[in-house]
Amino acid sequence: MDEDEGDEHPEPEVTIEVSGLSLFTHVGVTAAEREVGQRLLLDLRIDVGECDATVTDRIEDTVDYAQVCDTANLVAQQRSYKTLERLCAAIADRLIEQYDANAVWVKAAKPEPPMALPVSEVSVEVWREAE
Repeated sequence: MDEDEGDEHPEPEVTIEVSGLSLFTHVGVTAAEREVGQRLLLDLRIDVGECDATVTDRIEDTVDYAQVCDTANLVAQQRSYKTLERLCAAIADRLIEQYDANAVWVKAAKPEPPMALPVSEVSVEVWREAE
């Protein structure tokens, strides 16, 4: 096979994924939940599309997942949210805007939800595509 033939392959599509980002934030329907705060676990998936880093191997040519985590944390701390749905949507909107992503998926889970019946966790997922 001629070396030049490898150049004809289309650019691979890239998805950045973060699992189990642990944040302490003030999300909840009750005033007590928002006042005391609680731990949330976030899973994030960012559809970057074609990405120069697949060729250049440079962090500057992709989405830095450490910055993604910082952004999600900042959104979660900027204000108090009543619902996980609104928090997930706010994080998705910021990630799409900041990283020019094709689409973003955000899952927020409460591992110790304040409920009368025992559950291992409650969670909400939001999927947002760029316009």
